[in-house]
Amino acid sequence: MTVSRPWRIALRVIGLAYLAALLLVPVAIIFYRTFEHGVMAVWDSITTPAAVSAFTLTLEVTLIAVPLNTIFGIVMAMALARGRFKGKTVLNALIDLPFAVSPVVIGLSLILVYGVRGWFGGALADAGIQVIFSTPGIVLATIFVSLPFVVREVTPVLKEVGNEQEQAAATLGANGWQSFWRVTLPAIRWGVAYGVVLSVARSIGEFGAVSVVSGKISGETETMTLLVEKRFSNFDLAGAYAASALLAVIALLTLLAMTLIKPRREEEDHG
Repeated sequence: MTVSRPWRIALRVIGLAYLAALLLVPVAIIFYRTFEHGVMAVWDSITTPAAVSAFTLTLEVTLIAVPLNTIFGIVMAMALARGRFKGKTVLNALIDLPFAVSPVVIGLSLILVYGVRGWFGGALADAGIQVIFSTPGIVLATIFVSLPFVVREVTPVLKEVGNEQEQAAATLGANGWQSFWRVTLPAIRWGVAYGVVLSVARSIGEFGAVSVVSGKISGETETMTLLVEKRFSNFDLAGAYAASALLAVIALLTLLAMTLIKPRREEEDHG
């Protein structure tokens, strides 16, 4: 089907206008509102004890959740791409569960399992371990919502490269661990990197599940997204804009990382 030049131009204009209305204009307004009172006002807003605590907690949770999901993602990707076992189809579907279930439902399910009256919450409380309304609950929620990304980025790469090089390494005397480090991991490194970037972005920007399990305790269980919501609810618009701008900068850096990684990944996949 051939589309005339006027129609192509019209479709591009409509597409760009749609993106501008939903994405570019709102983000631009946030940055404008953030800096309309000067840079020092923004600095004062993002260096308050509450903001520093929220950013530190967000970073801490991300540094725990992303490495764990990276290890899990690589293992699951190898199982799905290389393994043959019963229940593989079910496992493949379960990995996508965080994409299908609302984060609020995820948070509620964690309360039902790890809350004081949950399946394991009573035993954990007796042992002096608090999961819900503390950092472990936030970590669990973040792990759950960011779980699929590394798996979904690495699995197609493994299927594309095949296992011929691994078999060749085995014939030369390499054990499974040596084959993984010297053959498999270098082949999937850009897929892993892409999945990690997506996981970081999802972990930092998570709100729904974290909002349910955190308790929103200022200075203790308040992440950056919760801080934005709290400041906005308290009519501290300048503070909310400043925290939102910081999250937007992180998102832009994530987008830049994805842009830099994608060509190398595509080059390797077709190489």
